[in-house]
Amino acid sequence: MSRLREHDERGSAVVDFVLVMVLLVPLVLGVMQLALVLHVRNTVALAASEGARHAAAWESTPSDGLVRTRDQWTGAVAERFVKATRIEVTDFAGTPAYRVEVDVAVPALGLGGPAVAFTVAGNAVIEPDPSGAVP
Repeated sequence: MSRLREHDERGSAVVDFVLVMVLLVPLVLGVMQLALVLHVRNTVALAASEGARHAAAWESTPSDGLVRTRDQWTGAVAERFVKATRIEVTDFAGTPAYRVEVDVAVPALGLGGPAVAFTVAGNAVIEPDPSGAVP
């Protein structure tokens, strides 16, 4: 009887492994996707803020701010993730400011398929001309 019992339990480790992996693999892939999306969001948000600050500096132009934004995220984020970058003059508490917005779409695990799309923005108050002239 003991030989029959040993024979019945052979191969049960394979079944246990498959059952655990069915749960574990999607969980690990989900954590990796979340980490990728958060990395891209944080990197591009900091780049947008830096670009807005650069554009708002005295004797700087909005196109300088867009160039600075692109320089900040290039190398840390894949070029294909960033869909559009724009800058606009906005009002911040009664003071003119620049707002840099970046549209981003991160595909599943960075490979392809459905994407997580979002927009990040950075703002900076425009520095006045030290001579007092109004732009």
